[in-house]
Amino acid sequence: TEMAREVWQEVLGYFFAHRERTVEAVQALGLTPGHMKSLFELDPDDPRSMGEIAEALACDASNATWMVDRLEERGLVERRPHPTDRRVKTVVLTPEGVIVKQQMIDALGRPPDDLVALDRAHLEALRAAVRLLPAHPPFSAPSPRPISKRAVS
Repeated sequence: TEMAREVWQEVLGYFFAHRERTVEAVQALGLTPGHMKSLFELDPDDPRSMGEIAEALACDASNATWMVDRLEERGLVERRPHPTDRRVKTVVLTPEGVIVKQQMIDALGRPPDDLVALDRAHLEALRAAVRLLPAHPPFSAPSPRPISKRAVS
C-alpha cells in the first residue's frame, strides 16, 4: 500500500541520513564497509566457501578473494580445507575476528543522539511497531544463513 511505501521510505531515509555513523564506526576499527559486510557473513563455527562468500556479498569471486586476503592479513579470518572436497577452501573467523566483529556490532548498535532524545513513549511506540513485523533477529545476533545454492557438500 501507499502508507507502507511511505513508512519504508521514512525508515530508509533515516538510516541513510546516519550512514556516516556506520562508516565512522568501521573506520575506527580499521575496517572498510567491505570488511564490515564480509565479517557479517562469517562465523568461527560455520565455514563458508569462497563461492558462498561471493554470493552473499553479491560480488565476483575475485573480489571476495581479495577481501578475504585483506581480512586474513589482519588475522581476522583463516582459510581451511573443505572437509570433503580438497579443491575448496573455506573461511572462518579467528578468535581475533570474533572480537572485532563484536566490537563492530557494538559500535553500529549505538543509537543516534536524535533517537536517544525521543521520549520514552515515542520509543516504546516505535519498538512496538517494529515488533509487529515478521520475526527477525535482533541486530546483535546475526540471523542464520539459508543454505546456498552454490554450497559444496
